[in-house]
Amino acid sequence: MALQGDFQEHLSTLGRLGVEAFPVKDEEGISKVNALVIPGGESTTMGILLTRWGLREIIRERAREGMPILGTCAGMVLLAKQVENIEQPLLGLMNITVRRNAFGRQRDSFECELDIKGLEGPPFKAVFIRAPVITVAAPPVEVLAKIDDKIVLAKEGNLLACAFHPELTEDTRIYRLFLGL
Repeated sequence: MALQGDFQEHLSTLGRLGVEAFPVKDEEGISKVNALVIPGGESTTMGILLTRWGLREIIRERAREGMPILGTCAGMVLLAKQVENIEQPLLGLMNITVRRNAFGRQRDSFECELDIKGLEGPPFKAVFIRAPVITVAAPPVEVLAKIDDKIVLAKEGNLLACAFHPELTEDTRIYRLFLGL
């Protein structure tokens, strides 16, 4: 999804994996893709644009039909059914509640080694930038990674919600997990 945010980095990573990926900005583009990445950026702005351009319903419909969606950072917020302490347009696809900027402001951004359920190999080097967290993950959501008690990666069927930015690393295992959906 190329409405706002760091979509170009996702396109680059998918291209390195041999995936034919292109920026999606409208209903026609969404109808052509087999899977969708909703990037980091500003979730309120993206939610407003999704609503204004009539894209919320087509994304919801495609997700219900089984289209895989990866939401990173702001994309994770948009996938949630609820966001704490703020009203904003959401896709409302995952049975999660999210807290925006849960680790603090921009200056509180960090990297860490993250053990991820189902990922082979060493811990994933995760980049967190003004990152949200999942505060409630209700069934059928499967929690895949936490930092202390904070959920930072979860899956529900064909949906993958990621609090960090896998596109900012050379490690493509999160994308492979997503493409496996």
